[in-house]
Amino acid sequence: MSDAAGRTCPLHYRYGAERIAAAPEVAVETLYVVGGLYGNTQALDTIEAMAAQEPGPVTLCFNGDFNWFNVDDAGFAAINQRVLAHTAIQGNVEAELLADTADAGCGCAYPDSVGADTVARSNHIHARLKATAQRFPALQAQLAALPMFARFNVGGCRVGVVHGDADSLAGWRFDEANLGSLGDDAWLAEAFARANVDVFASTHTCLPALRQVATQDGLGVVINNGAAGMPNFAGVTQGLVTRISLRPSITPTAFGVQCRGIHVDALSVAYDHGAWSQNFLRNWPAQSDAHVSYYNRIQGQLQYTPAQALK
Repeated sequence: MSDAAGRTCPLHYRYGAERIAAAPEVAVETLYVVGGLYGNTQALDTIEAMAAQEPGPVTLCFNGDFNWFNVDDAGFAAINQRVLAHTAIQGNVEAELLADTADAGCGCAYPDSVGADTVARSNHIHARLKATAQRFPALQAQLAALPMFARFNVGGCRVGVVHGDADSLAGWRFDEANLGSLGDDAWLAEAFARANVDVFASTHTCLPALRQVATQDGLGVVINNGAAGMPNFAGVTQGLVTRISLRPSITPTAFGVQCRGIHVDALSVAYDHGAWSQNFLRNWPAQSDAHVSYYNRIQGQLQYTPAQALK
C-alpha cells in the first residue's frame, strides 16, 4: 500500500456538480439522510423506529459509509441487506470495497491536517472490512451498482444528496472547517448553481455542520450530519441524522433552519449505547486499529459542541 493510500482521491470519484443537476429527481414528503452509520446496527434500529413514528411517508437515503466497524460476517450481511432495502449511494468505504487494488486505501482523501497514524489505521480497518466483503459477492454487486449522488424534491425544495461535496465523493469542502471559512464563499455559491439545488446534504468528514449560503436563488443550505452511528458532540453518546421535510419534526432537533419553507434539521439518534459498545468491542478490542482511533469518541469523548456546528 503506497504512502498516498488514504489521502488520494481517485479520479472516478470526481463527478462534478453539473451531474447532480442532470440526475433524476424524486419527490418526497420527508427525507432522512443517513450518513456515517459505520456498521452500527443499534443506530439503524433507532433510525427506522424514528421514521416509523413520523406522521407521513418517509424516504431513507443512506449517503455512504454505512459500513466500517462491521467486519464480522453477520454484521456485514445485516447492515448491507437492511440498508439496500432503502435508497443508498456509495461512500468512499463502499467504493473502495469494490476496487481491484488498495492504492487509495480507505478512499477518505484525508487532508494533511490528519496525522499519518490515523490514516494508516483507517487503511488497516478498511482492508479488514474488504476481506469480509469478498465473502459476499452478491452484496458487492449491489454496492457496485449504487450511484455517487442522489437528487430529491421536498415540497419544491431541490436537494442534492452527496457523500463528500458538490464535486467529489471524497471531497472535503463541506467539512466543518471549510464551511466556516469565508474563502470558499464563491465556490459554494457556484456549486449551488451548477448542481441546481437549494440544499446539499453531506457526511464524509465525520463532524456535523450547517451553513446558509447566499446563492443566485436566495439562501441555500449545506447540512452535514457528521455521523449517524457515532457521537458527534462532547458528552453525548448519540448519532445524528439529517431530516428534510414539509413538516416540522415531532422530536427535538440538534440544530436546523428552514429553506424555501421546508424544515432542514439534524436529529439526534439515541441508539442503545451499551449494546453498540459491546458489539464494537467484539470486533475491535483494546489496542486494535479501530479501538485506538474511535473508542474514545464512541464513549462521547469529543470537544465539539452544537454551537461549533453552526457556521
